[in-house]
Amino acid sequence: MTAPEGNPATGGWIEPRATALLVLANGMVLEGFGLGATGQAPGELCFNTAMTGYQEILTDPSYAGQIITFTFPHIGNVGVNEDDVETVNAAASSGVRGLVLHAAITEPSNWRANRHFDAWLKARNIVGISGIDTRALTALIRDNGMPNAIIAHSPDGVFDIERLKREAAALPDMAGLDLVPLVTAAQRYSWDETPWVWPVGYGKRESVVHKVVAIDYGVKRNILRLLSKAGCEVTVVPSTASAEDILALQPDGIFLSNGPGDPAATGEYAVPVIKALLDKKIPTFGICLGHQMMALAIGGQTMKMKQGHHGANHPVQDKTTGKVEIVSMNHGFAVDPASLPAHAVETHVSLFDGSNSGIALTDRPAFSVQHHPEASPGPQDSHYLFTRFVEMMAAKKAKTAA
Repeated sequence: MTAPEGNPATGGWIEPRATALLVLANGMVLEGFGLGATGQAPGELCFNTAMTGYQEILTDPSYAGQIITFTFPHIGNVGVNEDDVETVNAAASSGVRGLVLHAAITEPSNWRANRHFDAWLKARNIVGISGIDTRALTALIRDNGMPNAIIAHSPDGVFDIERLKREAAALPDMAGLDLVPLVTAAQRYSWDETPWVWPVGYGKRESVVHKVVAIDYGVKRNILRLLSKAGCEVTVVPSTASAEDILALQPDGIFLSNGPGDPAATGEYAVPVIKALLDKKIPTFGICLGHQMMALAIGGQTMKMKQGHHGANHPVQDKTTGKVEIVSMNHGFAVDPASLPAHAVETHVSLFDGSNSGIALTDRPAFSVQHHPEASPGPQDSHYLFTRFVEMMAAKKAKTAA
């Protein structure tokens, strides 16, 4: 929405009326112009520094329970399409609760677009606000941490601000919340789609080399596609699947997916399963929440971060090779490297703040990373991790055969 021009008869200025509010838990109220769904939504307010890939970001289940502030000012201008959705579970609610933008959305200007961004937000029931000084808001989050907030959109501009302040102040902290039930699959399913290739589109897996069971804590489509591309027959199971049910599928490898919320809360039921699977010494690969819960399963601890890592431009060093990668990240919790046992080696580290970004176990074939190597959205520097997983399964098979 743009500000209306002055009345030509009087030379007066008509002040535009706010149709959306962002109300922080500390009582701060930011006014703007509504977009997407009407109504209100609560969440933890974070910022994302990616310049592209907003559709993938907004459909990443790891953002469940959060409101995203995009630091890049022009979001939505290339529209949306049917290919860039990362949520697998269409029956689940949209992971992200809301979004905060600086500039208003323009008409789509991309050959792949088949829908206006605003219409897509309405269909997914995502509440948005534009006209916000996102630089100032990002600085506030950076300096003070990720606050709880309520985002509200009312076309008539009528809000009960005091009620919204009370509700924002009463929101629970993200620490202690298990949000995986909001995004996990309800039942087991198979996956054989491979990554998008221009101009063909998505493909289908042609051959099977290894059988992988992926535990779904909020898995992204492109992770499953890259596993399929690597020749894996992928079976996805719900987050509550038992170790017995998973082992009955006779997997060559176990994948622990990304997901939202506090890993310690989800770990109350997931960690015992992961422990049992690790004890079987089946090759295991974890990403994001899966990485954090692998650390918990071996006796490590996780901690809440002040501002988290959210973006497609984070430098991470692979300590096993010395190589620096630019990666995608989306997490508000981190593994405490000081808490890791002796049989866990830190393999990756964030060059922004030194936080842990990966571990490998020396007593069994298992490793995990904090960042998102599937690069959706983002750079493809870390695709090699899927090859590393496949090589680990092949080595285990060769050892067993010998």
